[in-house]
Amino acid sequence: MRKFSVLIMALLVLVPAAIFAGGTPQQGSTEPLTTVSVYGAFVDQEATRFDAAMQPFTDATGITVDYRGDKQFEAQIVVQVQAGDPPDSAPIPQPGLMQNFARQGQIYPLPQAVVDRIDANYTAAWKDLGSYDGKVYGVFHRVNAKSFVWYNKPAFQAAGYTIPKTWDEMFALMDKMVADGNVPWSIGIESGSATGWPATDWVEDIMLRTAGPEVYDQWVSHEIPFNDPAVKHAVELMTSIWLNPKYVLGGPQSIATTNFGDAVQPLYTDPPQAWLHRQGNFITGFMQQSVQDNLETDVGVFAFPEINPEWGTPVLGGGDQFVMFNDNPSVVKFLEYLTTWYACKSWAQAGGALFPHQDQNFNDYGSAIEADLAKILVNAKVFRFDGSDQMPAEVGNGTFWTGMADLVTGVPVDTVLNEIEASWPKQ
Repeated sequence: MRKFSVLIMALLVLVPAAIFAGGTPQQGSTEPLTTVSVYGAFVDQEATRFDAAMQPFTDATGITVDYRGDKQFEAQIVVQVQAGDPPDSAPIPQPGLMQNFARQGQIYPLPQAVVDRIDANYTAAWKDLGSYDGKVYGVFHRVNAKSFVWYNKPAFQAAGYTIPKTWDEMFALMDKMVADGNVPWSIGIESGSATGWPATDWVEDIMLRTAGPEVYDQWVSHEIPFNDPAVKHAVELMTSIWLNPKYVLGGPQSIATTNFGDAVQPLYTDPPQAWLHRQGNFITGFMQQSVQDNLETDVGVFAFPEINPEWGTPVLGGGDQFVMFNDNPSVVKFLEYLTTWYACKSWAQAGGALFPHQDQNFNDYGSAIEADLAKILVNAKVFRFDGSDQMPAEVGNGTFWTGMADLVTGVPVDTVLNEIEASWPKQ
């Protein structure tokens, strides 16, 4: 009991007073809540790690964070909001969805106390991504970098394979693997109502490497159409891998039915069933526990290779921004807490997450791999947020997802891109 009391006192001393001071109440504020309800997409191990990261907040304030995770979150949060029964706060993974909520007046702009914390501990890019119509609505917490290819380090070395730096080198490696009787890739895009999203990341990474960041931005903002030749080129480069049965474990037909979290595990069987997996840093949390316990020795990772030397290897990322459905002093305190490293440290130590906070201690990450990935994310010269997450929700978590799933069932590229373009909301 004494240790618990000492912990609380230490937190209150170490954490800046502003973090728990509360924001300036706006219209609709009530008496401070004793419990803040949070609904999101973190489930299973991720939910456990989020709960652990919130415990210091509860210890220091007495406010309980009641988190509920749901694999169908992206669809269900819209249903809850439309029904007038949203949680107090939710981590929204798509800026486009956040903007829809803001446009409809369903979420509150953040009070100045939270905005000041964002200004103090984030680069301007994260504030901009959390803003709509000149007002800040979102606090980024758990984020990720996605431009990585994972492999089984001991098996890779034993086979004599080398890390590819370019697209051509990667194809040469893939062909060597096939000649050796191996399957290069394990790919899965099944994710319940969000099935298809891993494919959008592939397209976005390839777009950044073939068309460059300026054209990428034009695509995301619909200054060029979704069926533009630059987009088609990127999709066709992806399908040159995806639709080749020699390159994909189980063949193309398995991609849409393989869960995205399970898809990394065939790399770490003995012998490996597949040898490469492209995914964000969070995928370590879906590896077999025996692998997670030995990340330094078992897991290798390299940057998704460059395609056009002019653009090199940009970093594509994403993240969850917490928004405020209930303007209550306790919710404000919760959001302020999320801007601090105290809200991140235990999850960084456990693994499977990166954070954008400028005051973070890279030594707190549980593995040198994730510490290095965090440095790449924070210091990237060319960083772009996940394109689908910035597009209107009808496209970004709608037709773009379903269209990519259609590709692996044999629907032609032109048909898919034309249908996505037709679904873009008219101005």
